[in-house]
Formats: sequence, C-alpha cells, structure tokens
Amino acid sequence: MKRILVTGGAGFLGSHLCDKLIKEGNEVLCVDNLYTGSKSNIHHLMDDKNFEFMRHDITFPLYVEVDEIYNLACPASPVHYQFDPVQTTKTSVIGAINMLGLAKRLKIKILQASTSEVYGDPEVHPQPESYKGSVSTTGIRACYDEGKRCAETLFFDYYRQHALEIKVMRIFNTYGPKMNPNDGRVVSNFIVQALKGEDITIFGDGSQTRSFCYVDDNINGMYKIMNSKEGFTGPVNIGNPDEFTMLELAELIINLTNSKSNLVFLPLPQDDPLQRQPIIDLAKKELSWEPKIKLEEGLKKTIQYFDSII
Repeated sequence: MKRILVTGGAGFLGSHLCDKLIKEGNEVLCVDNLYTGSKSNIHHLMDDKNFEFMRHDITFPLYVEVDEIYNLACPASPVHYQFDPVQTTKTSVIGAINMLGLAKRLKIKILQASTSEVYGDPEVHPQPESYKGSVSTTGIRACYDEGKRCAETLFFDYYRQHALEIKVMRIFNTYGPKMNPNDGRVVSNFIVQALKGEDITIFGDGSQTRSFCYVDDNINGMYKIMNSKEGFTGPVNIGNPDEFTMLELAELIINLTNSKSNLVFLPLPQDDPLQRQPIIDLAKKELSWEPKIKLEEGLKKTIQYFDSII
C-alpha cells in the first residue's frame, strides 16, 4: 500500500483520481484549497480509513510524508483561471516548485497534470508532443497557458538537475460526471443550457474543433503514466483523437436531451484555439493506452449526472 498525495484532489479530475487510487488499494492524502474543488466531490470518501482530506493552498509549502505525488492543483476552466490570473500563475509555478521540492526531499516520483493549452492556438494540426506551440504571453489565457508551460520547464529542470523521477501528461478536453455546471466549459455549458431549455451559446461560427475524452479514460491514462517504466518522463498526450466541431457537439447534446433549445452565436473570445486534436501514438506505444468510450456514450452518462443536480 502506497500513501499518495493528490493536489487538487477535490476537483473534477482529482476526485475521480482519488476514487481510482483508493480502489487500487492505496492510502490517499487529498489536498485542495477548495477554490474550484468541492467537498461534495469527495464526500463519499470521507469515512474511508484510507482517505484523508487537507485544506491547503500549494503556493505555500507542504510538509507531509508520502510515496508519490499527483500534482493536479490549478483552476482549469477559463472562467475560473481568468477570475484571478495572478493566483493562477502562482498555483502553476510556485505550486510546482513546492511540490517538486517535496518530491526531491522524499526522493519520490511526481506527476504533473499539464494541458493541451501548452500548444496554444496551434499552427500544426493535429498536435504531437514535439510541437512547441503558438502561445500568447500577454493574452487573457496566458496565466494558465504560460503557467503550465513554466511548470513543465521546472519539472524537466528538476529531472536533469536533481535526477528526480517525473511524469508529465498533457490533458486534452475531458468531460464527465462531477464537472462544475458553472465552469464555462463547452460540454457543461451546452448540457446545462439544453436541460434548462435555454439558448445554446456557441462562440464564433461553430466550426472550431475540440477532441473530447471521457473522464474514466483520462484517469486510466494518468494512472498508466505514473506507473510506466522508469526513465519514461513524457510529456505524453492524453486525449481522444476523434475531432468534433462545436456545432456537431451542440446538435448531439440537443438530440440526447430531447431539448428544444435554439443555437445562438456570439463573438469568439480572445486567443480561443480554433483547433484541438491530439496525436496519441506515444501513449499507445509506451502505455498501451487509448480511449475506449465514444462521445455519445460519455455524454449520456454526463447528461444523467447534470440532470440529477440541476
């Protein structure tokens, strides 16, 4: 049995990861400042003898004894990370420094939940891990994009300078139960609007694309990366290579919810990527991982969850 630290463990992905790690027979220390995370996501674990929750902000040092670290702490939706952009950058950069320092002291393995946003508004499509990205340093998304890019830099510098065992995954759009209905992401927005019979708001003309990975597939990929062979650092793309336009997504959700919602088109936000699709050849080769759950199947489960909380 390992004692595993999950930062951001009360968030959308973090709470699913805590479930997975407990199921695999580990002790889990879930650390979250509850800025975007919620105790409701982990309420069912509170009485588990192998689960512990600590309210803490990782921009401050953390002194604990653990065997592995999954670093997921950071607001990940534009609505949340743009609300306090300075704190977003601090969480990505200072938080990474604190967690890397802890891993260095304990001589343990650490995983960084990075993001496809390191590719920015890509000029290469689809995106391999070798693509260096097209990112604005001054735009409204830079606090997140550049914060995550700097965190990757820190991870690889600790790897080279201190021989720290690191794992870096780049997460593409992920959806599923426990998403915050007010997080401003396209899947949650469309589902909530459809269930309420409100207009579905599409930014731009709806031709921009995303690739949507169901949360269970994402967490399985994360777990496989952490437990991959020593010396395999990544970065590795974890996402679904099936690409959909925003119009296709909206129409599918309307059909699955039997909604009478209309489509309304609004201006595209600044620096919003027009395309996003992962190349996952590295994950297939090194991790024997690829997503299993198709978009329609995953959306049905997600719609059922949102329907139960709205």
